[in-house]
Amino acid sequence: MKAIRLSHIAMTAALVVGISPNVTLAQDSPKQDIKTAGHDTKDAAKDTGHAVSKETQKGYHKTVSGTKTAANKTAEGTKTAADKTADATKTAAHKTSSATKKTADKVEGKPAPQ
Repeated sequence: MKAIRLSHIAMTAALVVGISPNVTLAQDSPKQDIKTAGHDTKDAAKDTGHAVSKETQKGYHKTVSGTKTAANKTAEGTKTAADKTADATKTAAHKTSSATKKTADKVEGKPAPQ
């Protein structure tokens, strides 16, 4: 019985101590409560605006970075394609020249080179 009474007393004391700071905060006037709510709303709107601005800037910078990367990769691919085309054109021109020379030699009756 004594243990139960002590636990009830301890619980009551904890509740009284835990509630007492809230009671002192509730002594503000209604006018002050409205002002505080207005300031809190204003601060929340500012924080939201700053967060949106920051995320918009992040998105912008990511887009710029991606566009630059795409442009560089495209330029790199174009240069590779141009180099391969030039090499293939040279090879084709050389083979055409050789074939034309062989045909001309056959027409003139020259023997084929060994």
